[in-house]
Amino acid sequence: MLTTTNILLLFGAYLLGSIPSAVWIGKYFYKIDVREYGSGNAGATNVFRVLGKKAGIPVLLIDVLKGFVAVSLAYLGHDTVGSYQYINLQLVLGIASLVGHIFPIFASFRGGKGIATLLGIILAILPYAAFISMGIFIVVLLISSYVSLSSMTAALSFPIIVILIFKTTSPSLIIFSILIAIMVLITHQKNIERLLRREESKANLIKKKSVKPTETKESE
Repeated sequence: MLTTTNILLLFGAYLLGSIPSAVWIGKYFYKIDVREYGSGNAGATNVFRVLGKKAGIPVLLIDVLKGFVAVSLAYLGHDTVGSYQYINLQLVLGIASLVGHIFPIFASFRGGKGIATLLGIILAILPYAAFISMGIFIVVLLISSYVSLSSMTAALSFPIIVILIFKTTSPSLIIFSILIAIMVLITHQKNIERLLRREESKANLIKKKSVKPTETKESE
């Protein structure tokens, strides 16, 4: 039901998602806009790549927390926890935070691809499915060293996990899991093209690289 409370929660979720942690940490502590370096995205992976783990870890945690907290706002808008209406409100709030991350009002609507924020969303709604997807991401990353490939593999596995392993009966959750896979594929279209051409850069998320202007677009 569309109530005044839910509208305010929706707006709050978008504002949470709009917190540009990558941009603010880069500018405040390093005097640079990470969107002008590396992949050009305001996401955790690019911060790891450009500024190293001391900046990347806080950005990653904040971006995950944005999605988690946004979904948790559903507690304020619905009394029946676990009902279909409650789940639907969680999903709507999560999507609002994801839109905020991709199109942040606090950073000229130039954000990241939303993988970390999406992780926070599914951790709040389907934590066990999220942990399995995270495990798949880590395994693929260790084998391939491609963040983009790892993200897409985890996203594609998510609806399979939700539908076949956990046998979710909520139509909204099933549709949401499928849309996640589609969205990640769409946002990683250029990464797919580079993977096919064998031009995608492999991840080196721990060692800090020298800061260089944007050259190629990577995942996140």
